[in-house]
Amino acid sequence: MDSLRAADLYPPIAPYASGFLPVGDGHTLFWEQCGAPHGLPVVYLHGGPGSGCLPVHRRFYDPDRYRIVLFDQRGCGRSSPQGETRANTTAHLVADIETLREHLKIPAWLVVGGSWGTTLALAYGQAHPDRCLGFVLRGLFLFSADEVAWFLSGMGRFYPEAERRWLAHLSEAERGDPLTAYGRLLDDPDPAVHGPAAHLWNAYEHACSSLRGPADAEACWRIADPVGGEVVALARLEVHYMRHLGFLRPGQLLDGMAAIRHLPAALVQGRHDVVCPIRTAEKVARAWPGAAFAVVEDAGHSAFEPGIRAAVVRFTDAFVRAAQGGAPGFPR
Repeated sequence: MDSLRAADLYPPIAPYASGFLPVGDGHTLFWEQCGAPHGLPVVYLHGGPGSGCLPVHRRFYDPDRYRIVLFDQRGCGRSSPQGETRANTTAHLVADIETLREHLKIPAWLVVGGSWGTTLALAYGQAHPDRCLGFVLRGLFLFSADEVAWFLSGMGRFYPEAERRWLAHLSEAERGDPLTAYGRLLDDPDPAVHGPAAHLWNAYEHACSSLRGPADAEACWRIADPVGGEVVALARLEVHYMRHLGFLRPGQLLDGMAAIRHLPAALVQGRHDVVCPIRTAEKVARAWPGAAFAVVEDAGHSAFEPGIRAAVVRFTDAFVRAAQGGAPGFPR
């Protein structure tokens, strides 16, 4: 990520404020603000579930025009307790976003999300449409049973060598149900058990996330010793949410589109996204006729592929300039 050019993203910036916010159930969220304190508020919802925010996530927004809010969701990143699955559902996270908004005294904000963050953005928006100025969503995911099944058995059709390495950690008997098998390993209290399992779970997804693959394809498979807590949190929370299909009713987010269909939205999707295939983005675009829909033909899932990051920045720039001109929206 250090090689990202200034032409693609805004220059690195430091937060002007940060803190820890208790949200109940023993959970505390880490949050930070960057950019212009009196700018247009934007909140970024990271992927995973479980990944947390990175400094590079600040760079998708014009720091002279946006009041940029980032936070680590329950159990993620700098939030605590790290990797905790108890009292950790989509409903809890939606409530946390509102708690943070109220804490920061923000009337409404632009909601930006990627991958799992798009699921959470739609759930939050449908629960609190009056608190949303609009949406920029990248790599759409609705947490349907079909999408989870694809993650577990479909990505390997395009990355068979990565799937073999992922499944090789399991016994022959366990390979027919990798979600249950990895869940058992990740729930084990022994770091010697859950650590390698977490690393391999994450390595598989990482190997499938970019159209051209990671710069060092072998590096993502090498297990560090010891394995860091953030690696375990990501794998553990992804499995936790997959086991429960995102804690959503079947079809919930598409059925609830009427609540936000009047709001401006931009959807960014890599044509060759194997982790969150384009079919889901196309369904959301059809259910949201007013949304701008940008398909990046030479990209996969990662937010850091050139075409993806350029499209997201283009939309965040367009929204803030239009909003400051009195007519928020996106070019079609």
